[in-house]
Amino acid sequence: MSQGIVVGLWLGLAVVAANLPWLSERWLFVIARRDGRPKPFWLRLIEWGLLYGLILGIGFGFEYKASGAVHAQDWEFYTVTLCLFAVSAFPGFVYRYQLRRLLEQAGR
Repeated sequence: MSQGIVVGLWLGLAVVAANLPWLSERWLFVIARRDGRPKPFWLRLIEWGLLYGLILGIGFGFEYKASGAVHAQDWEFYTVTLCLFAVSAFPGFVYRYQLRRLLEQAGR
């Protein structure tokens, strides 16, 4: 696989992973709540943070596979990737807390 395809695959995976906590009612997509209530916001944030760490790990794995080493990064790298991950999560967040409510009010 070429490096461009791997980067595109990783970015697409990151966008999907950033939106999953806002679209699923199951904890880590496996464990359903017994009382049937939706997940609280803090649990979604924890899940989102875990997925961010997973995506970082996958990215480091791709880097190691491509170049044979993982280059050291400063705090700026992690700040920028976290902000990009947050921006990628925006569609799922808007759907969960704004659009879904508006659609229910409209009777759809």
